[in-house]
Amino acid sequence: MSAVPPAAGPRESAAPPCPALYDTRIRHVRSGGGDGGPSYRLGHRTYMWLVDLAELPRLPRPLRPLARFDARDHFGGGATVRAGLDAFLAARGATLPAGSRVLMLAHARVFGYVFNPLSVYWCQGPDGRLLHVVAEVHNTYGGRHVYLLGPEAAHATARTAKEFYVSPFFGVDGEYRMRLPVPGERLALSVRLSGTPDGAGLTAAVSGERRRAGVAGLLRAALRRPWSTAAVAVGIRFHGIRLWLRGLEVRPRPAHVPQEGVK
Repeated sequence: MSAVPPAAGPRESAAPPCPALYDTRIRHVRSGGGDGGPSYRLGHRTYMWLVDLAELPRLPRPLRPLARFDARDHFGGGATVRAGLDAFLAARGATLPAGSRVLMLAHARVFGYVFNPLSVYWCQGPDGRLLHVVAEVHNTYGGRHVYLLGPEAAHATARTAKEFYVSPFFGVDGEYRMRLPVPGERLALSVRLSGTPDGAGLTAAVSGERRRAGVAGLLRAALRRPWSTAAVAVGIRFHGIRLWLRGLEVRPRPAHVPQEGVK
């Protein structure tokens, strides 16, 4: 569902300073459906960036392999990430007014590789009011899909139909319930899938604590979680194999029709 949000949300009391790093824990809980499918829990640790799209971090040259933000990794691959977001919003009649600020939570490229299961964008108007929350989802097959949510996603729960094949064990059915508050000292996001034909569900939670994003902070994070983006992609495949070996049925993957402004 890609509806234009009806109204702006409450004014943000304090826009978080950027850039920042979040030492992050990601947890997935799968609940078995009516066909007796297995329940399953997984978790891993990583780190993510919170950045202002108008002022992406510029690292010293020796550290640039540890963090790079490329426009090709988001939306339609425009000249910049912000340009890609603006094109996506404009195609849905949700153009941001001049002077707006956009925060992005995502992985950066590490040694030339990135995989972002979920990137989140908080679009604030010139007066600080939250106008939109945008959730960009990637799957391991190279596809991406973007959900345009209302500002309520940052303060309550936003509901939207699932429109994109992500896990091989779920079809393109059901409904997402997303709660995506703007990160502060702590990060706490949740996405819940329900309403699938077989009754199976999935809850994903992303939690973490804010860290300084200076040279020392980045080196500390990179040493603790070496090549973090590759580790995320490998971990997803590893757990997928475990579920397949436990007999979970693989759902057919339909052809995905790219959205306007997304490729």
